[in-house]
Amino acid sequence: MSVYAARWGAEPCVSRGPDQRYYAASTMKVAVLAALYRSGLDLDAPVPVENCFTSAVPGPAYRIPPDWEVDAGTWRMLGQRVPLRWLAERMVQHSSDLATNICLAQVGSEAVAEVWRLAGARHSVTRRGIEDAGARAAGVTNLVTAADLVRLLCWLPPEQLELLAGNVHWEDLAAGLPDGTWIACKNGWVRGVRHSAGIVRPPDAPPYAVAVCYAGPLASGEAFGDPAARMLARLSARLWDRRHDPATDRAEGPPP
Repeated sequence: MSVYAARWGAEPCVSRGPDQRYYAASTMKVAVLAALYRSGLDLDAPVPVENCFTSAVPGPAYRIPPDWEVDAGTWRMLGQRVPLRWLAERMVQHSSDLATNICLAQVGSEAVAEVWRLAGARHSVTRRGIEDAGARAAGVTNLVTAADLVRLLCWLPPEQLELLAGNVHWEDLAAGLPDGTWIACKNGWVRGVRHSAGIVRPPDAPPYAVAVCYAGPLASGEAFGDPAARMLARLSARLWDRRHDPATDRAEGPPP
């Protein structure tokens, strides 16, 4: 498990394995969002909702399996046309894989790579769409680090942070906060992996950013009821309890 947390504009108060790379899961959707918003595309222009995508490596096109439990809304629009802006919202608020691949196809992986560079990321890459089996077999994957996720979130403009504040999946970092606490976050999960990164704005303390990347047997791969999500929630609660501690401005080590 890697953890990186810092008050806004300060040195990290927690830094444990900040540059260790992990499979990105759905956290890569934040970089796709940023690339879409800086692309110059008309976000209100309708685009077709189709489940057929070009692989990142030579080979046949691929499709992704429907996931109605996580994202029924986008799958209901299959075969129709919807605005790119709506797809961007589904991508980060409902973690829609279908919306993500459509948005990524609109901007291209090079635009996403530019976002990581501009955000100051050092080790994170987005090289393929979700469920691109051909690319995965060829070793082409998406990677993130806890420190880079914080850098990316802190680089985003307010409009995109507000979109992330609408995330409906509150099972990990957000679950460790008091009800009503503002958090702009994106999480990602597959079997063996659970990540979450967010910016928290307490009403009585400076804002802070936190990212946790976990790979291990606690991650069930389920959107709901994941033991790893409960672990991240407990860590989030401990960071919240330290929000007034001046020592959180500059400290290193594992969470308390």
